[in-house]
Amino acid sequence: MTVKARRAGFFRDVMSLGNRALRSIPRDPESIIPALLVPLFFFVVNVGALQDVAERMPGLDYKAFQLPVAILFAVTGVTRANILVLDIQGGYFDRLALTPVNRFAMLLGFMVADLVLVISLSIPVIVLGLVVGVRFETGILGMCAFLGIAGIWALAYNAIPYGIALKTGNPAAVNSSFLLFLPVTFLTTVFVPEESLTGWMSTVVKFNPVTYLLQGMRSLISEGWVVGDLVAAFCGIAAVALLSVPFAMWTLLGRVRRK
Repeated sequence: MTVKARRAGFFRDVMSLGNRALRSIPRDPESIIPALLVPLFFFVVNVGALQDVAERMPGLDYKAFQLPVAILFAVTGVTRANILVLDIQGGYFDRLALTPVNRFAMLLGFMVADLVLVISLSIPVIVLGLVVGVRFETGILGMCAFLGIAGIWALAYNAIPYGIALKTGNPAAVNSSFLLFLPVTFLTTVFVPEESLTGWMSTVVKFNPVTYLLQGMRSLISEGWVVGDLVAAFCGIAAVALLSVPFAMWTLLGRVRRK
């Protein structure tokens, strides 16, 4: 008599795979430490170099203006996709694909670990901002919303490196996925407000979803609960997710079908 393996259930699958991905984090400090140091470095350098210029813009708190940028650098591309590559190369993924585990849970489990990691990396950056004088107009609740937006953005973007990992099984390709984010970032309101941009740059930023993400995060710090800005931020995240998540799922299902 053939005995089929029983399904554990979607949430059990997610938690089991998520716990495994979380346990891998302390064993991978070489990818975590730079992810924390780089945004802290950019925040200090940008504020130090451009603070005097920013003072010519009435009403602009440049430290508060730069904090969301530092957070984006802290959370974007910080992913356990490199561990997924090792699973593919070591054969663990192939064995997992032969089990009745939920296919979406195979990806979402890694993302649970990503969410924990990016929130952990964001907190020291926010603490530095508070130390140098940044104050949230929305208080503690707004700070939690700020972290939540950063986490949701990270999950939306991180579907891209997961898709690359599943498609290529190549660690170099996964590591280079962050390069996709750099031009998107610098073609937005990273250094100055949108109204200070001119020429073609002022046009490009209007079509960049990161512009609206930064706008929503900045509103929580400097303006309060501006519903329009927050809705725009979530729309910007959704625009990226509409491309990244189907890509990740397509590559996941494609690799599973080959097993």
